[in-house]
Amino acid sequence: MEESFVPLRGIKNDLHGRLACYKQDWTGGFRAGIRILAPTTYIFFASAIPVISFGEQLERNTDGVLTAVQTLASTALCGIIHSIVGGQPLLILGVAEPTVLMYTFMFNFAKDRPDLGRNLFLAWSGWVCVWTAILLFFLAILGACSFINRFTRVAGELFGLLIAMLFMQQAIKGLVDEFRIPERENRKALEFSPSWRFANGMFAIVLSFGLLLTALRSRKARSWRYGAGWLRGFIADYGVPLMVLVWTGVSYIPYGSVPKGIPRRLFSPNPWSPGAYDNWTVIKDMAHVPLLYILGAFIPATMIAVLYYFDHSVASQLAQQKEFNLRKPPSFHYDLLLLGFLTLLCGLIGIPPSNGVIPQSPMHTKSLATLKHQLLRNRLVATARKSMSQNASLSQLYGSMQDAYQQMQTPLIYQQQSAKGLNELKDSTRQLASSMGNIDAPVDETIFDIEKEIDDLLPIEVKEQRLSNFLQATMVGGCVAAMPLLKKIPTSVLWGYFAFMAIESLPGNQFWERILLLFTAPSRRYKVLEEYHTTFVETVPFKTIAMFTLFQTTYLLVCFGITWIPIAGVLFPLMIMLLVPVRQYILPKLFKGAHLTDLDAAEYEESPAIPFTLAAQDIDVAMGRAQSAEILDDMVTRSRGEIKHLNSPKVTSSGGTPVAELRGIRSPSISEKAYSPRVTELRHERSPLGGRSSPRTGETRPSKLSDGSTPK
Repeated sequence: MEESFVPLRGIKNDLHGRLACYKQDWTGGFRAGIRILAPTTYIFFASAIPVISFGEQLERNTDGVLTAVQTLASTALCGIIHSIVGGQPLLILGVAEPTVLMYTFMFNFAKDRPDLGRNLFLAWSGWVCVWTAILLFFLAILGACSFINRFTRVAGELFGLLIAMLFMQQAIKGLVDEFRIPERENRKALEFSPSWRFANGMFAIVLSFGLLLTALRSRKARSWRYGAGWLRGFIADYGVPLMVLVWTGVSYIPYGSVPKGIPRRLFSPNPWSPGAYDNWTVIKDMAHVPLLYILGAFIPATMIAVLYYFDHSVASQLAQQKEFNLRKPPSFHYDLLLLGFLTLLCGLIGIPPSNGVIPQSPMHTKSLATLKHQLLRNRLVATARKSMSQNASLSQLYGSMQDAYQQMQTPLIYQQQSAKGLNELKDSTRQLASSMGNIDAPVDETIFDIEKEIDDLLPIEVKEQRLSNFLQATMVGGCVAAMPLLKKIPTSVLWGYFAFMAIESLPGNQFWERILLLFTAPSRRYKVLEEYHTTFVETVPFKTIAMFTLFQTTYLLVCFGITWIPIAGVLFPLMIMLLVPVRQYILPKLFKGAHLTDLDAAEYEESPAIPFTLAAQDIDVAMGRAQSAEILDDMVTRSRGEIKHLNSPKVTSSGGTPVAELRGIRSPSISEKAYSPRVTELRHERSPLGGRSSPRTGETRPSKLSDGSTPK
């Protein structure tokens, strides 16, 4: 995104870019066919279940003025409007926890004021939304979203992990509450006796952990050994919502032999109940709010505007991370402007506003990346089988798949050109084809295993379209009418789903991966190299990784502690925003520029796995020489995957030779993915370039591993 603080320029650029691809946003979704239902259903449950839980929380905190009916209506209305006229369709909107906290604070303030009270609470909240919308309009017009460029990976991933912690906290808190008597309940009821409360709590643990474990397991169904391919694919696509239904069914097994309230289930009034729709006409009461409170509404509006600006923009940023290889332009400024209109609309009809939410937005993008992978894979499998039937050689087979891949790309001038086509063939496949005596000889599946190797050829791409967002928001709206059915879901299933969302958001978060690395035994750290791993593992000394991770963890715990402070806890995003000057002015004084760039890279790909036998053999050699030395301490090579621009002002790592520089030197039969400077050093062989070359200076330096020294 281009930084521009010229009034309206950012909005104009966003509209120009997104209007050009608006038609393809819809046609691309419809062309996906029935497969679009998989990410739609997945994100629908991820969006609806937290909103229902937040609605229950609001119902308790506002004495029934706001309920799950209003939170669902807001999520559906804002989601549908955003999916149709919004800029970035990957962004998911919903009522979030900060909104619940702010509305709780405003209700507690209003109910004790004789000239406001419970009756004028929604009218006063409407004025708060009016002020909030005005502030969001100014932020969007003046290009405030340009500051989002300053939020590097360290801020985004810390915020994402903080949200995961809050979801997990809500799951744990909910499970603990299953052993307690809810507020405003008859304490003398049979189900609230000590023995039945204990039974309810234990049953809740079974239901929540059952959902958590089966949902996580079902997401990996495609790699199962058993079952037909279509069945494994169906479970992987629809397993999570299916598990919600299954464990809801399990909750009815003891029905009739336990008191009626065990297990506890969702509570919300039906939308047609008396008083459930009074909020829709709140605009007529706004004129009755005293002028002093209308002006005073600016204070909470400022807090909400800052929250929405940050949450909405960061949620959009996390949904558009560079590793997703999105080809359509972003839309930060226009989406913030639209959020202002949506906030105004919600305030005038008496429902809490919705904004961009985490982790649902990046989860939506990941699910669409899976969809795009499936569509491309089906096309390439058919192309490969057709080429084999025509006795094609390996190079001809690869060429035909490359052509098919390019045909699947939408050739629109507004889209960024794909940075790369298919990944290169594995070295083992090339060598096997060469062993046949003639590289141009026809190949079959004994040489090129279609089902296995095509997955390695496909780069990460996302099916960018509007249909899935529109459908999931429409389904959320359908939940309002289906409230009698939703009230059959046990609350413990909700807590399990909260935990599932927290865990599901962790893969791909480098901060989380570094935390796991700290807990990995030194003698087992080489295992990291045997899997797809983040590339700083090979470019940054372990002690630097540990120091950086400990700093980030301390900062995370401070932010998490702030969320426990009443009222002020909603301002925790300000701590995240403070990371911008911390990253620019403080961290460069604590860490080397090259290491900091690698640890906080804005763009990256993962390095390929080192084969098990090769890694084990080489690490054994290193262990024999370095003995008790830290294995990762000397990993300062540059077998990276990070996308570094030659004109980037950042300082690049001085650790080794970029793979691209080796392309013209090594044999074409050897894939660059198979080459690892680290492995070469551990074998005590000479690098193809004679040593490790610094991308900054071009200087070639010998490895320090042979003399047992560690980086300074």
